[in-house]
Amino acid sequence: MIIRVVLALALSVPLVMRDAPPSVEAGTCPVAVPEHTVCGFLRVPERRDAPDRTVEVGYAVHTSTAPGRRPDPIVYMGGGPASSSLQLTGFLSQMFPDRDVVTIEQRGAKYSRPVLGCPETAEAMRGRLRRPPADVAAAARRCRARLQEQGIDLRGYNTKEIAADVVALRRALGYPSWNLFGVSYSTRVMADVAAADPGGLRSVVLDSFLPESVAWYDDADRNLRDTLATLGAGDAFERMVSRLNRSPARVPTTDPLLGRPFTATMSGDDVATVLAEALHEADVSAVAPALVGGLAEGHDELLRPLADAVGQALVSHEFGLYHAVQCQDEVPFNSYATRSRLFTVNADKAVCDTWQLPRSTPVNAVPKAPVYVVGGEQDPTTPARTAGPAARAIPGARFETFRGSHAVFLTSACARKRIAEFVEAPARLWPKPCEPDPAQPPTLRLADTHVTGAPYQISLAPWLAAPFALFLLVSLVQFAAGALLGRTVSAYAGLAGVAFAGLTGQAVYGMASRNETALAVGVPGTVGLYTWLAAASAVVSVAALFHARRWPQIAAAVTGAGFLVWWCTWFL
Repeated sequence: MIIRVVLALALSVPLVMRDAPPSVEAGTCPVAVPEHTVCGFLRVPERRDAPDRTVEVGYAVHTSTAPGRRPDPIVYMGGGPASSSLQLTGFLSQMFPDRDVVTIEQRGAKYSRPVLGCPETAEAMRGRLRRPPADVAAAARRCRARLQEQGIDLRGYNTKEIAADVVALRRALGYPSWNLFGVSYSTRVMADVAAADPGGLRSVVLDSFLPESVAWYDDADRNLRDTLATLGAGDAFERMVSRLNRSPARVPTTDPLLGRPFTATMSGDDVATVLAEALHEADVSAVAPALVGGLAEGHDELLRPLADAVGQALVSHEFGLYHAVQCQDEVPFNSYATRSRLFTVNADKAVCDTWQLPRSTPVNAVPKAPVYVVGGEQDPTTPARTAGPAARAIPGARFETFRGSHAVFLTSACARKRIAEFVEAPARLWPKPCEPDPAQPPTLRLADTHVTGAPYQISLAPWLAAPFALFLLVSLVQFAAGALLGRTVSAYAGLAGVAFAGLTGQAVYGMASRNETALAVGVPGTVGLYTWLAAASAVVSVAALFHARRWPQIAAAVTGAGFLVWWCTWFL
């Protein structure tokens, strides 16, 4: 009997050590955060079913200093998978000024340790725009081998473990309860947290809801088509894809991972893939009708910003974490009955076929607290078509859509107001709808736009605008000198040039102030009409030579003529 008791005690020691509560460790905040914010790491097992190895999950806590500070904070996680969270601490503290704000990273993300970067697959994804395209499966093998050499077990990076990290953080920080806030992929995480930790829950906000029941990859092509149809660009999209599939465009761009320029080859399906990602942003969604319409008409110069966007997307996620989650929690639940036109869908499947990670067990979590689900009317990833029915299946949940795309709380003041009202009093009904949201960028139509890639090139290399600046300077001098010296013809020439520059600058600034992304498509259509003022200035400057052939008049005439050539042949 004594031996049996001693043996039981001996066997229990490892279990006590394994079940020890998670610990937190203070750290330096890796991003700009508001005052009264501390950052740290939560130490947790990499796999809770084999807890010998631990990982550190980054987090930040902003303590509210409001007089009526509420006891239950907001806890927020970014989407992705593999998007960061900490950089939104300040934004959320303004949204919820009377509550503490906790932002938590996903394990393996940028501000956690270890970081599951996978430059091999990221570069291979970029290589889909080369000919011949890169081998994503071979890149996945190299990435996994490197991560395994570091002792990383990819089986520990999935939604179940990430949700358990959130639960562990609440207990480690000592909050009796809090309000969950998830966006996109992390809505799935927060739904699991709500099911696993109902006693620590006050309310749940799910922005751009990605329910577990949706086969996202199987729906991806349809979601893109539906979104473009909603934006009024469906027919133009099909024409654009067909044209570029027949004759792919060659587009100069830069590889952000290698830091070298290269020429991308973009088919219609490639452009569709980039659009499916880019349309997450409300400013891109707003210009999509003009962008897609211009591409359908053959304006391949508009492909440069799209090619550059691919590079930006590849450095915004840690692809080792992204694919570890997708391969366990998303890809296995899709049929892939038809091959997608989107190379990201096919590449993700290639990675998962190579990694052969175990398929997760669906949780089918149903939160037992008040739930508010919000979505964007032009969301190509988590559309209302799938998010709405899933939200209504949650007992007592409310579902509301707003003008905008993905992660509507970032761009819609109305959505932010609604979310804050819900968290303040989850059971209260709202008396009236929000007023129209002035912050939403207006829709850019092709009929109102002069399509040109020049403004985007100038944004990359401002010196390209030197001819415009020189023309304005000469026109100002010409107008002032002509007025002071009584040279009427020269004064009129300068006045026409100044008027052109002023009206053009005002029109372009007005477009950019409403939505800077619109300049990647072109300039307001009225700018073409203002060109007549520049032409009149140049003609009058030449006419002034008949009265006096002094060097100032000659310089003005040459500048005006040269500017017109640059403006009409390069800018417009």
